[in-house]
Amino acid sequence: MWLGLPAAALPLEAPATYCTYHISARRPSAAPRRQVGVTAAIGKSPRLALPHFVCAGYRNSVGRLSYEAFNLPDVPSPKFTMQVTKAVITAAAPNQNTLPLQRLVDRQGRDKTALQFIVEETLSAGIEEICVVIQPGDEKAYQQAAGEHLGSLRFVEQPTPLGYADAVYRAHQFIDGQPFLHLVGDHLYLSTCDIPCAKQLVKVAEEFGCSVSAVQSTRENKLPYFGIIAGTHVPRHEGLYEVNRVIEKPTPTLAEQELVTPGLRSGHYLGFFGMHVLMPEVMHAIKQLLEKQSDRNPTLSDAAAEMPSRQRYLAYQLQGNRYNIGIKYGLLLAQLAIGLAGRDRDQILTELLELVVNRPTESALESLEGLATR
Repeated sequence: MWLGLPAAALPLEAPATYCTYHISARRPSAAPRRQVGVTAAIGKSPRLALPHFVCAGYRNSVGRLSYEAFNLPDVPSPKFTMQVTKAVITAAAPNQNTLPLQRLVDRQGRDKTALQFIVEETLSAGIEEICVVIQPGDEKAYQQAAGEHLGSLRFVEQPTPLGYADAVYRAHQFIDGQPFLHLVGDHLYLSTCDIPCAKQLVKVAEEFGCSVSAVQSTRENKLPYFGIIAGTHVPRHEGLYEVNRVIEKPTPTLAEQELVTPGLRSGHYLGFFGMHVLMPEVMHAIKQLLEKQSDRNPTLSDAAAEMPSRQRYLAYQLQGNRYNIGIKYGLLLAQLAIGLAGRDRDQILTELLELVVNRPTESALESLEGLATR
């Protein structure tokens, strides 16, 4: 029986004992069929390499199902669209597992936990399922911190603190071979346009069908806190780069030698935003890193550094800012940024000005110290 099917209808993987694929070259309607090759690896689909086909499904002499596909140049080719519906939030790092439990005030003046901010950012991108990687014993506190979003979350523990890459890998069964959005639990995100940061990133990843890491122009003095990428600009796409190098927390000297990206101001580099859309291949890269003997725990940057040699890997400068709440004054700066972008902006500015005006001067402090010593 002949079935008119797009290439996307062919399965990516098929049982080796049941399916084989025969690929035929484009031909005029009156020309004889000319077979140009049979896939060497039985069960591997040509779906991503071929545009649009009519497939013939038939049983051969031994009863196995085969497909024969012929390119039809007069049939428009449907666009393959990747959909990202899963997300992984890592929150198991030592001394940082309590950060998502901290409370802040959102733009509308409502009290929320940092975890709620992160989950809402994730859901804004159309994510349906979220896995949160936590330390053993933290689940009850995280359930309480999740509030009304608890039903969207699944918790997975990282039994031993073996590093960032290991924490991501703990979600590999949840991912189940699908692309996923990844956010870190010690960052908050604030868009500078009408579209949330996560939604901006997912849109780009789905358009290009590959892994995309969000990046932000990062000053040299911030290098100790972020993974840094180097890349080349993708023509006709503002803020989009083909990644060719990734280094976790490089020294200023190393960054200047190997991580300069044309178009950025001097002393600025493309630093990770704490947000990625990753293809399932990254899990294979992480697994290989974890299996190697090393004197340090691998990071996600180590796995990301492997990606350009495996498949296309992009970086995108979002319209927004990230705030690391795990550094000194990080939570304060994040709260100020959120407040100044919200309805209470004028009140906050007024109170900040009063703090500055009423700050004790150096001479006043010296007088107070003199009185105290009398």
